[in-house]
Amino acid sequence: MIVIRHFEEKVDWLFARGKIMGTSHLCVGQEAIAVGACAALRTEDYITSNHRGHGHFIAKGGDPKKIMAEIFGKATGYCKGKGGTQHMCCTEVGHLGSNGITGGQIPIATGIAFAIKYNRESKVVICFLGDGATNQGIFHEALNMAALWKLPVVYVCENNRYAMSTPVQEGLSVEHIAERAAGYGMPGLIVDGNDPLAIKETVVRAVELAREGKGPSLVEAKTYRLLGHSKSDPRQYRTKEEEKAAWKNEPIRRFVDFLKKQKAIGDDELKKIEADVQAEIEAAVEYAENSPLPGLEVAFEDIFVYSNEAAQ
Repeated sequence: MIVIRHFEEKVDWLFARGKIMGTSHLCVGQEAIAVGACAALRTEDYITSNHRGHGHFIAKGGDPKKIMAEIFGKATGYCKGKGGTQHMCCTEVGHLGSNGITGGQIPIATGIAFAIKYNRESKVVICFLGDGATNQGIFHEALNMAALWKLPVVYVCENNRYAMSTPVQEGLSVEHIAERAAGYGMPGLIVDGNDPLAIKETVVRAVELAREGKGPSLVEAKTYRLLGHSKSDPRQYRTKEEEKAAWKNEPIRRFVDFLKKQKAIGDDELKKIEADVQAEIEAAVEYAENSPLPGLEVAFEDIFVYSNEAAQ
């Protein structure tokens, strides 16, 4: 979680100073979900992600240097600088792509789950999605299909209370997003999204069901997006008091307090972890800044996967 937090805060710092172009959607405050859920997976399992996906990628085993290089648009990035912040993937660690379209990753995850079942593999795919995506039609179509065919997929909804600036309750006809699972005959599980241990425990149960051929689950992890929707969001739709309360409940502070009470970590060890992580992130930035831009000759590469290559 600390690696993700420092990575995201550094990306925010770089955007503010014009060192990275475009925009980015950060997951500060939601680190526990990525870490807890990915801890329930094996290396060969898959994830799909959304527009707020740096944390998912790091938690699944992505190299911060190559992720940072991709955000910089450099040739050493995971997608040779052509995917950017919203369209990164790495099959070696089972990260099959983030997606800039709201809900766009949901049918992809469902399709991957179908392929897993069709090929009689024991893998599982986790689909990370936001609360706003659950109001898209494709969410309901995909969950219906996954339940009907008992596909090995776990939908992990990060309910951070706002779909951009819209409070989640203004787009929801039930109290909890997890209640929607009942309409498709699948388990709907609610978990504290700021508690990595609770998330892991909950997702482990869902992954076990999927791996046993008992079909999908919908996990609703209740959390809070501590920063804006994107770098240009002034957050005028919520109060300073609300944000102040959320910072007191943020996952890293809570987990550190828990570890200290368990006498599992001391101040000196914590300082060393912080220093090591900061050095790792600074090295990632240096790697990205010193990497070359992709050449024009690669502009039309990696667009199609031909059938004979896919078969191999």
